[in-house]
Amino acid sequence: MDVLRSPIPDIWRSHPFLARLNHFIELNESDIDSLWRLIETERVVKKRTDLVVDGYVYRKLCFIKEGFATRYKLLRNGKRQIINVLLPGDVIGLPGGFLEKANYSVIAVTDLTLHICPIDAYVQLCYKRPKFGLALSWLAVQEAITNAEHIINAGRRTPTERLANFLLETHSRLVMVNLAAKSSFNLPFSQEIIGDALGLSVPHLNRMMQQLRSEKLIAGAERVVEFIDAGAMQTLAHYQPQALVPIP
Repeated sequence: MDVLRSPIPDIWRSHPFLARLNHFIELNESDIDSLWRLIETERVVKKRTDLVVDGYVYRKLCFIKEGFATRYKLLRNGKRQIINVLLPGDVIGLPGGFLEKANYSVIAVTDLTLHICPIDAYVQLCYKRPKFGLALSWLAVQEAITNAEHIINAGRRTPTERLANFLLETHSRLVMVNLAAKSSFNLPFSQEIIGDALGLSVPHLNRMMQQLRSEKLIAGAERVVEFIDAGAMQTLAHYQPQALVPIP
């Protein structure tokens, strides 16, 4: 689809995925152009649409421009575990696209705007421009760190600590792509989704949210989170900010 490939549109220059990469790799005009030329289409996906289905082949990388999704596992007893939430700047197809068949599903929880490229085309770019292979490695490291924290959530953190950690992590990831203020953000997920991510019932989650407010750690309306004492929140959550070093 040539209309997407030249010249580089402003929507790509300001893409959250590029903003995320810019934290640890320097991209010049030629790099941005090369990545843009991989994009085969822009797609708008409606809320509640499955993009990746557990057990099926998926060989694409989808860079989220706008909207939110979740990666989840549906068990045979019908119970759902949300593995992580996907924000603007994240990549759908990592890791599922690198497996013979996807091990998890991905569903849109809001309308999504995606820019999509085939994995094979991205791999070919890595041969020509190794920095994009390094960038993918850095993203994988970031994913591994996040998933490790989720294991600690499930195994050792109390419900209140889990929730505090989730709020801090989500805020940090949104700040990275310029979609949150320094001490506040709009919470894009329902209590049902957050509960499934943290292993908490909605009533329990609601009580934990009210507890954080009553202890003057956060403020704001239902979908707005403002950190009153970020340091105390980090202490409560045993939270350590992710600080990846730049690619040498």
